[in-house]
Formats: sequence, C-alpha cells, structure tokens
Amino acid sequence: MALDLTALLAEALPATTKGLAARAVGRPLADLGSLGLTLTGGELPFPVAVLKDSALTHNSAWMRDFCARAGVSLCPHGKTTMAPQLFERQLADGAWGLTAATAAHVRTYRRFGVPRVLLANQLVGAANVDLVLAELAADPGFDFYTLVDSEAALAELLAGLARRPIGRPLQVLLELGAPGARTGVRGREAALALGRTIRAAAPAVVLRGIEAYEGVVPGDGEAAVELAALTLIEQIGDIAAAGVTEGWFAPGELIVSAGGSQFFDLAAQVLAAVAARPGGPAVRPVLRSGCYLSHDALHYERMQARLRQRAGAAWGRGPGLRNALEVWTVVQSVPEPGRAICAAGKRDLSHDLMLPQPLGWWPAGEAAPRALPSGIKTVALSDQHAWVDAADGAMPWRVGDLVGFGVGHPCTTFDRWGLLYTVDDGYRVTGGVRTFF
Repeated sequence: MALDLTALLAEALPATTKGLAARAVGRPLADLGSLGLTLTGGELPFPVAVLKDSALTHNSAWMRDFCARAGVSLCPHGKTTMAPQLFERQLADGAWGLTAATAAHVRTYRRFGVPRVLLANQLVGAANVDLVLAELAADPGFDFYTLVDSEAALAELLAGLARRPIGRPLQVLLELGAPGARTGVRGREAALALGRTIRAAAPAVVLRGIEAYEGVVPGDGEAAVELAALTLIEQIGDIAAAGVTEGWFAPGELIVSAGGSQFFDLAAQVLAAVAARPGGPAVRPVLRSGCYLSHDALHYERMQARLRQRAGAAWGRGPGLRNALEVWTVVQSVPEPGRAICAAGKRDLSHDLMLPQPLGWWPAGEAAPRALPSGIKTVALSDQHAWVDAADGAMPWRVGDLVGFGVGHPCTTFDRWGLLYTVDDGYRVTGGVRTFF
C-alpha cells in the first residue's frame, strides 16, 4: 500500500510547547519516535491519546491467527481508527481488504492505496454514487463491493452507472436484516425477490454474495440478543444456497460476510460452515470486525469472556485481545475531599456506551505509575472535564498528577484525535498515528 504521510511534525503537533515545536520543524512525522518524548517529560500537552505498541502488535497477530484457525478472511472496518498507518498494519497481517461505511471513507482509503474495499452500507445519493464510480473508473484494479437491500437502492446504482459508465460490472452484496434492526431486507421471501431483481440487472450490476450485520439486532437481554444475532447470521447461508440454485451470482468466489466486534466468533463459525458445504461455487467467508486492533478496557473487554467461551478451540491460548487505547490527562482541581476534576471530557473520550474510567495514576514527580486505589470512579463528564469520585471520600490524587482513562468504545474516541502517540510499556513515545476522519 502506498502510504503517503509526509506531514511535518511541526504541523502535526500544533499545540506542543515551543521547545518541541523547534525540534520538530522540517522533520517528517516518522521521526516522532526519535525526539525522546515521554508521558511525564513535560513536553506533551494534555490530554493525549496513546496506543500501546505491545498491545497493537499482539492484537493484530491474535486476530490473524484466530481467522486462520476459524477458516475465515478478515476485512476489518476502517471506520474504527481511520488511520492509514493502522490500515497498513492490518493489510500486512493478511487482511483481505478494508470495510468502509461511507463514500468519503472509500475516497480516503483510495488516497492511501487500499486495493480492496467493502462498503458495508447502501450507496445512495448521486454525489456518493458518482464519487465511488469515479474511483472505479480511474483504476481497473480497484476491487469494490457495496450493499443492496431494496429495489430503490439498486435503482440508485443503475442511475449512477447510466450517468457515469465504468466499463465493468459494479459488484454488490445482498444485505439481510432483522425486524426492528437497522438496514437490510426483511424476511426470506423479500430476500429471494430482491436477489432475482439484482440478477436481472446484470451485467451493469452483478451479485457477488450475501451480507448481514448482526451487531444491532434487537432483543430483551443478553441471551435473546445473542440468539437473534445467530439467527440472522444463519440466514446468510440459507439465502446464499437459494441464490446458487437459482443462478443469481456472478462467476468467481461467492462472498458471505458478517461479524462486528461483539459476535465475530458466531459469524466465523457459521460462515466457515457455509464455505465447507460440498458442491456449488467456492465460498469466501469474510469477517468485518474493526475494534479488535485497539480493543478497549470496558465494553469489548467485558464481551470478551463470552466470546472466548463461545469460540472454544478456535479462540486459541491465552486471554485474547488486550486494551491498547488510553487517554492520559492531568488532575486540574481537587475541589472537595472525595472529588478530583481531570482535564479531559466529552471532547476527548467516548461516552456513548458508558463513561470512561480511570486505569492508571501517575503522581507528579514519581518515576512510575501507582496501582489505582479501589473505589475511584468517573461519575460525570463535561465538555472538557471528567468528574472522578472516591467511594470512601478520600481522594488521594493531587493537582498535577496524571491519570490514564480507559474507554468503552474505541470508535468514538479515535474520532476525537488527529494524532495519537504510540508508546512502549514504559510510556516512552515511539511514534505517532494520524487519523483522517
């Protein structure tokens, strides 16, 4: 992948102190790790988002090995990070392609040379359709797929192709959905009817497979949601088999795809079983999990115990994925004995699934972080402040101490940062990761 990140350090670090900016002038971003920066060195403006090198390396290799054991391909959702340096890592570790959510994502991926993109969404709106078709026309080697869940969505694609012919078929996947969920055709009969309609649109549009996203199925309680997710994934195989019988699919591999970050084990098991069925075309089962690379300290970490239990032998040895993403900031006020106010808030930390929580405490002037005292919890966020209380009313933190927060949804923390620092386990800066949201 042709990775073009020639931004200069002085441009990438506009809020740094004068001394750091002077050392950064004229140097490429790749030199960030050579500046001798540390979390506690006094040159990084807080708050800062960091990614632990050791966890990134472990998680990338772990998911590669999981997919190999499970017999599936990985097309991770790039919207989690929108970081081309991390895209490059994922592709180097064997990812089949990258998943996008918007036409703008597709444009960004292509800017950084991503060769295969699965747009896991409906491509609707003349400007969006034209943007993607222009990318396809510009590069005959660009391998692209988008979703269709209705005749109206198909009509948008056909109208775009009439305006802007690309000289080759546009590849689509039929999207299945569930009642009360998000996008996706509802019900078997409607799916069969749509499959036949897409087949009739060839050769302008060709059907390459069946897709679903199980992460937003409704249900009352964990067991009900898990069953609903499994049921939706299993429908992929049923509709794919019907489509093979009726001759819907274009020549080549039949793609079956699902798998967010919460149920990727179920998706891997079911899709691999579809691929193992005798007869018919070769089948490529594709997972689209995106959060695995950074993982998190709260939501997905809690989900991991159940993932490991369900996956069995496919999980492999060890605990699995590790949290790589932390946001460190400074204690700026201790206005009451049991409360500390930290300089990071909604503008810095995800809070859509749960409040961020302290993971580490580094007292000012000390050589290493201390273990976090029990009973300390984030109770609220303002735009730029985290309200942290001590259950026993005795807050040990002091103004100037550093606190590291873990999050419960990496996607909505990455999008708050144009630059994240990569660090070793001693919190020495090893490099930087730019995002392009």
